Amino acid sequence: MKTLTLIAACAAAPLSAGMASSAVAAPAPKVAASDAWCRPTVAGAMAAGCYVTLTAKGDDRLVAVESPAAGRGEIHTMSMDGGVMRMRQLTDGLALPAGKTVALKPGADHIMLIAPKTQLKEGAKVPMTLKFKTGAPVTVEAVVKTPPMPGMAH
Repeated sequence: MKTLTLIAACAAAPLSAGMASSAVAAPAPKVAASDAWCRPTVAGAMAAGCYVTLTAKGDDRLVAVESPAAGRGEIHTMSMDGGVMRMRQLTDGLALPAGKTVALKPGADHIMLIAPKTQLKEGAKVPMTLKFKTGAPVTVEAVVKTPPMPGMAH
């Protein structure tokens, strides 16, 4: 009887060891995305600006953007330099500190869809997949809308 118990215990050991190792592995930090939108474009536009609000549960980075609506997506920042607004691509991505809301918005950090495949018209939806350094990709549908004019009450 002792031999049978020992054989059963040995046979179950690999199963329980495998369960223990998978239970110990921590899931990648998750990033929540909300309020995704893009500006309308004119026919033949070479780029389109898009915006989204991101909140990461753990420190992460937005490292890439893909969309079937454009040739490629890029992460950009804007800054003032001697009274001139300058835009540049963030080739190493955008930092997303744990628990802090990061708003990609006009005149600041944003997404550029380069070589849109069609004109982005008011009310259309643009699918974008946001890729992160450690978190799982997040797909959003950005609505195309005209931003409110500064100083206008709504």
